[in-house]
Amino acid sequence: MRLFKPDVEKMEKNKDINGLTKALKDQDEHVRWKAAGALGNIGDARAVEPLIETLKDSVHDVRHVAAEALVKIGKPAVEPLSKTLKYEDRVRGSEVRRITAMVLGKIGDARAVEWLTSTANDLKEEPIVRWEAKEALKKIKEKKN
Repeated sequence: MRLFKPDVEKMEKNKDINGLTKALKDQDEHVRWKAAGALGNIGDARAVEPLIETLKDSVHDVRHVAAEALVKIGKPAVEPLSKTLKYEDRVRGSEVRRITAMVLGKIGDARAVEWLTSTANDLKEEPIVRWEAKEALKKIKEKKN
């Protein structure tokens, strides 16, 4: 039986970054989902690394909300995300890399062009990841114009 369930709304109201990042590891997927969304709403760069870790969550919806939170945080997430383009995991590695490319495209920072180009041209990479990297490059180009 669970004695304590994090009050995500209260933590968001208080901008409790530490509490919300801890909630990202909660056993309840709904708590993780809400915490990721709250961190995106707050937009604090301190949440970037914990949100990147949450891209590896076993629940698709939690990964999606973490990705959108990183988009909201924006430019501070770009360099740390670049390392995630090389994430290796037998189960979710390609999904994490695909989401990472999508997030980088939505942020639209030109610093990501080199990393995304490398991913798009890597013939050892999964086709869906290469495709997403190409789409991200298009979005970045559109934002420059």
